[in-house]
Amino acid sequence: MTRITLLTQSDCGFCDRAKEILHYLSSEFDFTVTEIDTTSDEGRELAIKHAVLFAPGLLIDDELFSYGRPSERKLRKTLAQATAGKD
Repeated sequence: MTRITLLTQSDCGFCDRAKEILHYLSSEFDFTVTEIDTTSDEGRELAIKHAVLFAPGLLIDDELFSYGRPSERKLRKTLAQATAGKD
């Protein structure tokens, strides 16, 4: 199963959009989502480690996928490739 970590912050429109996209794609792909606030110790550590400049940050299987405005198309393509390799 693919693991997605979503680094968020309060009052973040792109964070809300990322959550919507992940919710929508959850009916197509097998993944888990862990949401971590960037103001928490863990969130700050992950943001620094992966060079997430601003929220939302998306990590797929502990690798940086993107930060900022999420792309549903890019995420769909990446999840399709990730799940194809795990069959």
